[in-house]
Amino acid sequence: MLFWQDTLLLLLAALALDALIGDPDWIWRRLPHPVVWIGGFIRVLERALNRKSHSHRWRRGAGVLTLLLLLVVSLAIGLGLQIAAEHLAYGEVLIVLPAAILVAQRSLHGHVAAVRDALSRDGLPAGRRAVSMIVGRDPEKLDEAGVSRAAIESAAENLSDGVVAPVFWFALLGLPGLIAYKAVNTADSMIGHKTAELHDFGWAAARFDDLINLPASRLTGLLIALVAPIVGGSPVAALKTVYRDARKHRSPNAGWPEAAMAGALGIALAGPRAYADYVVRDPFMNPKGRKEATAQDINRALIVLRWVYKAQFLLVLGVFLLTAPIVLF
Repeated sequence: MLFWQDTLLLLLAALALDALIGDPDWIWRRLPHPVVWIGGFIRVLERALNRKSHSHRWRRGAGVLTLLLLLVVSLAIGLGLQIAAEHLAYGEVLIVLPAAILVAQRSLHGHVAAVRDALSRDGLPAGRRAVSMIVGRDPEKLDEAGVSRAAIESAAENLSDGVVAPVFWFALLGLPGLIAYKAVNTADSMIGHKTAELHDFGWAAARFDDLINLPASRLTGLLIALVAPIVGGSPVAALKTVYRDARKHRSPNAGWPEAAMAGALGIALAGPRAYADYVVRDPFMNPKGRKEATAQDINRALIVLRWVYKAQFLLVLGVFLLTAPIVLF
C-alpha cells in the first residue's frame, strides 16, 4: 500500500520526467496516446447510448451512466497499475511514466510557443495556423492581437486543467485519481458541448468536470499571481483582477486563471470571440488593460507558465518534506 509520502515522491519524479522529455512525438506516431484510448471508449459509449429517438430525460440518464462507467473503468485501471507497481521490482515506473504522460507541462508550453514563433517569425497567416491547433475559434477572423490573446487564454486555461488539476488529483488520490480526472476532462471536451445532439447526454460530464476543476482553477490563479513579478506584474493587481473579473467568464473555472494572467501581464483577455458557427460576446477581463497583445506577450505568458511549474514543484516538495519527518530524520 502506498503511503501519501510515497505518492508525493512519485509525483515529484513524474513532474521532473515530464519537464525533461515531455511527450516525444516519435512514440505517439507508433502508439496511441492514453487520451486517445480514453476518447475511443467515450465514443463507443456515446454511439451506443445517445440515440436521437430517446427522450431528453433518457438521454440525460444515459449520460450519467456513461460518466459512472468512465469513472469505474478509469479508477480500476489506475488502481490495478498501482497494485502491480507495489509487487514488481522497479514497479514505480508503472506509476511515474503514466503520470508524466498525463501531466501536460512540456506539451502545453510547446504548443503555445509554436504560436509565438510562427507569429513573430512568419507573420499573421502562420500565427493563425498555429493558434488553430489549440483553440476552437475561427482563426481567419483573428488579427495579431486576437491570435496573441487566444494563445495566452489557452495557456492560462490549460495550465489549470492540463497541469495543475492532474497534479492536484494525483497528490490527493494517486494514479487512480489522475486517470479518472483525465477521463472526465476528456469526456467534457468530447461530449460536454451544448449542441443539440449532446445537450442532454453530455450534461453530467460537463457538470462533473466543472466540479472537479474547482480546486485547481483557484490554485492556478493564486500561483499565477504569485509569480507575476517575474514578468513585471503585481500579485495584488492579478488577485484584484481575479476578484473582479473571474466571474464574468461563462465557465466557473476558466475565469480564474485567465483573469489572473490578464492582471499579471497587464492586458485584457476574453471579450467577444468568433467561432466557426457562433460568436461569444463576453466582457473583457481586466478591461482597462492593453488590448493590443503581441507575440512578446505570448512569450511573457510562457515565462509565467515555466515559473508556475517551478512553484508547483516546490509546493509538492514542501508538502512532502512537512509530512515526512520520519523519512528524513
